[in-house]
Amino acid sequence: MKNKNKSEIGARASGKNIRASAIKIRRITDRIRGCSYGEALVLPEFMPYRTCYLISQLILSAAANANTNLGLNKSDLFISEARVENSTYLKRFRPRAQGRGYPIKKPTCKLTIKLNSNFIGKIER
Repeated sequence: MKNKNKSEIGARASGKNIRASAIKIRRITDRIRGCSYGEALVLPEFMPYRTCYLISQLILSAAANANTNLGLNKSDLFISEARVENSTYLKRFRPRAQGRGYPIKKPTCKLTIKLNSNFIGKIER
């Protein structure tokens, strides 16, 4: 059960059908999980992976959701959850010998990033 004295509020952003494998995105999300908002924006900029841009865009989107919908300050946010799940495969066929088709599976994944801000006491809504 959650602690009643300490309440968490936060916002999230999700990306669906990202054209990359979940393993390749998890190596980035494992690094930014638990980091503050500012640190989570800087870390992917210096990583040599193609999907870093997509992750930084989702972090910006989640922070904008927290600021617009909940009125939270961006400097108080941290990444509480960064979850990557496998999604469907794009199925393509490659011609092979004797008129046969060879299937090629191109993986896609779903990415959810949740930003939280901790407050102690009452929350005014």
